Amino acid sequence: MIKPWMIIGGVALGIAVLGSAPIPAAGVKWFRRLQRPSWLTFEKAIPLIWTVVFIGGAWSAYSVWQQAPGSSGTWTLMGAYALLEGVTVAYSTVMLWVKKLTVGLVIGATGLVIALLLAIAVLPLTITAAALLLPYLIWSPIGTYTTWVMMQLNPAET
Repeated sequence: MIKPWMIIGGVALGIAVLGSAPIPAAGVKWFRRLQRPSWLTFEKAIPLIWTVVFIGGAWSAYSVWQQAPGSSGTWTLMGAYALLEGVTVAYSTVMLWVKKLTVGLVIGATGLVIALLLAIAVLPLTITAAALLLPYLIWSPIGTYTTWVMMQLNPAET
């Protein structure tokens, strides 16, 4: 029997893979040549950080599902989780296609707002689900701020 955590994990993995699949090589090359802030010494850890953030998001969604499986409110929240992940994955994909840091900044800030609203929405249902969104709520502003600083260092790429 397929368990709900398997479905939620599968959907999360599917969004991540499908959303990342169309990343253009030219966009990656463009991004690599951009100037970075001197304090950005942890760039190689960013994929691991986002992995932890995505696992927390999926686990949060599972915690919400366990509170009222299949209810219309729960399905709405599952849609919000999917939207959050889609927006998060869109950061790299869309920014690398259009080669504009401003697009990344807007998408990053949008993800932060969605995550904050989602955390507020799930808090009355389960503190665990809200707490599992904390990695997103901590990391997203750091990533968005880093994008903003890169805009200042690369004004022609905004």
